[in-house]
Amino acid sequence: MPIQIPEWAQIFLMSMIPGIEARLTVPFIAIGEFGWPWWKAFPIAIAGNMFLVPFILLFFRKVELFLRRYPTWSRAMDWGFPLIRRRADDKVRKYETAALIIFVAIPLPFTGAGLGSLIAYLFNFRIWESVFMILIGVIISTSITTTLFLVGKEVFIIGG
Repeated sequence: MPIQIPEWAQIFLMSMIPGIEARLTVPFIAIGEFGWPWWKAFPIAIAGNMFLVPFILLFFRKVELFLRRYPTWSRAMDWGFPLIRRRADDKVRKYETAALIIFVAIPLPFTGAGLGSLIAYLFNFRIWESVFMILIGVIISTSITTTLFLVGKEVFIIGG
């Protein structure tokens, strides 16, 4: 007999997956698949999306030092980190942590909580301030996609 995972746990776990996160889990899984109301799924998905963020911010330095012992990882970081810093430097320096909110709030691929955490690490933002800014961005992003989904669903039902 297969293990039955409760819907709330599926919502929580799906929200942890980079690229999917809460912004897609709430509208397409919780509402679309499970038929949950948005207000019930929203806090579970946000919690799932944010679950790893403090750990990423707290332990990324240790992970980086560990991975730098391996030439392939070290080269990848030597190439990728400066690239991220160059592309984001002007905006981050100008808007500081507000840039982090905006970056995470944009509901596009590679703009979620995970990469937001990496940016916070690379620019040496304070950890708990970063967690809060990323949380605000995740809430905004999830609100945007959920609203678009619900409005689209209503338009389709009414117009269809």
